[in-house]
Amino acid sequence: MKNLLTAVRWPRWALPLTRTSGPLPRPSVLNWAFDVTLAAVVLVTVMVYALEGDIDGRQDGGRPEPETGFDPDGPAGPLPPEPPEPPEPPEPADVEPGWVYDLPAHDTRSTIAAVLIALIATLPLAVRRRFPLAVMWVVIAAAAVTPESAPRLTFYACVIAAYSAAAYSPHRLATLLSLPVMYLAAGSLTGSSLPTVPNEYVPLLVIVPITIAANGLRMWKQRTEDGNARVVTLERERTEAVRRATEHERSRIARELHDVVTHNVSMMVIQAGAARKVMDNSPDQAREALLAVEAGGRAAMTELRHVMGLLTTDADTDGELSPQPGLARLDELIAGVRDTGVTVESINDGEPRELPSGVDLAAYRVVQEALTNAVKHAVGASITVVVSHRTTELLVEVTDTGGTPAPSAADGNGRGLIGLRERLAVYGGTLEAGAPPSGGYRVTARIPLEPV
Repeated sequence: MKNLLTAVRWPRWALPLTRTSGPLPRPSVLNWAFDVTLAAVVLVTVMVYALEGDIDGRQDGGRPEPETGFDPDGPAGPLPPEPPEPPEPPEPADVEPGWVYDLPAHDTRSTIAAVLIALIATLPLAVRRRFPLAVMWVVIAAAAVTPESAPRLTFYACVIAAYSAAAYSPHRLATLLSLPVMYLAAGSLTGSSLPTVPNEYVPLLVIVPITIAANGLRMWKQRTEDGNARVVTLERERTEAVRRATEHERSRIARELHDVVTHNVSMMVIQAGAARKVMDNSPDQAREALLAVEAGGRAAMTELRHVMGLLTTDADTDGELSPQPGLARLDELIAGVRDTGVTVESINDGEPRELPSGVDLAAYRVVQEALTNAVKHAVGASITVVVSHRTTELLVEVTDTGGTPAPSAADGNGRGLIGLRERLAVYGGTLEAGAPPSGGYRVTARIPLEPV
């Protein structure tokens, strides 16, 4: 059901009436149960009044005036002896004025009209949360036709409807304009007086609102404190998440820089040392070694440019970045190591398949780090690189036969293998490094893959 204000085509000057401060409320099952019960209680109260009350305004009930024993217009003189008094009839039950009037007879038309007004005014209260402004307008219409002698038929409904519209209606301007209309309809236009309240109910009408207001204030303060505590907790969690993300990003960039710089610089150092040794006796070999140093420097700059691209948001640098290396460039990596004079054998096992970019890069970095460590720590050793494509995993194994450490081996701090383990852990992989029974050193990486 569309809201009445939005369904009607209003003129331009009346458009502010259609503005809302939010959506209509969506009452819960408990809210529906409470509103239906409230409407039923009010309905029963006003129905009792409509059926038993004095709708025509005859509050004296037509009782005859009691006779006295003295006639002021009669002849003077002593009165005749009074006859014995008959037994007094039982006194009628006390009837509180203004609550239920004791009438011997009712006007049928007035009673039917009062019942209809009571039904029109109270039944809509069951949907007062869902359609607060519409309920208020219905109650205003019922109050406008309420007899002057029976204000209680719509008085309770007016109070509840006015509160509901003020509390739940998103049409604030229309609600504020409807409140004085209800005031006029309930009393000023009809000329009726508000119903009186018996004295015994006055303390109840004072204590109950104060209790409800105090409880509402306490709940509001508690919700405010809980909300502030949640905000503080969320802020603390956000700060912690930012800190962890920053540390994770720093570790990732550190791994990339280590893998890029360590391998290429190690190859450049070896080639430069070889060029220095043969420069006098074999200028051609020295020239080739220097060309290898130049190629290694260019490769290092290319990968460093890619790593630095991770730290910038400038879109103009995208065209200068090369793709991330993977197993497709493994032959190029091994050829660069062979140029330094190291014997490297490459073995591919299984049918190659397309790998996720992160897994492809991780496998490449494993081979790169293992080759770098072998060149630094096992001078004169031969190296075997095995890449095995299996159904559920990718196996990368690099084994060297052992040798003597190079002078640059003293600069190592073990960060390379730690970075590889962290990189592989992202994809559920594992890394094993150690000396096999046959001697030398072996690095084995296992990365799980989705079965084909």
